[in-house]
Amino acid sequence: MAPKFAEGRFTADLEGDFVVFLLGVRVNRPWKFYKALPIYLGVLLMIRRLLRDPASGLLASQWIYAGGFGFRQYWRSPGQLLRYANAPLGPHAKQWRAYGKSSRASGDVGIWHETYLVSRGAYEAVYVNMPRAGLAAAGTPAPIASKGETSAERLEAVASGGGRG
Repeated sequence: MAPKFAEGRFTADLEGDFVVFLLGVRVNRPWKFYKALPIYLGVLLMIRRLLRDPASGLLASQWIYAGGFGFRQYWRSPGQLLRYANAPLGPHAKQWRAYGKSSRASGDVGIWHETYLVSRGAYEAVYVNMPRAGLAAAGTPAPIASKGETSAERLEAVASGGGRG
């Protein structure tokens, strides 16, 4: 069954500052695709646990494809993301060690990530006939008119400091 979608145009509201974290896994040697499977499984288990714990700071996570499969995540704060990533006995540390043993030195599987700190209201988003995705999944869908009818209006409001988020 296809995910339920909202008809028409809407935008997203997300209060306060937040973090966009992109994580990708690329199989560099296609015949060794099996080396990526434990990475994906480990990440999926971590995400599942994080989403069950609102105090973790993970607001939403979605699959992406960017030269390999990965995830786009929205975090409440950089501190929460770093606390999770740097916990010496946490699931991330265990996963990172496993990657080091299986693929890092061989180059069979590559990993990348990017982290963006987004100030309150310093974003623009529009969705048309879409299920809750992206910022709308991390925050709350909102009527498009609440931020401007066109991308130019929404971006001008952000650039002038009048963006609402």
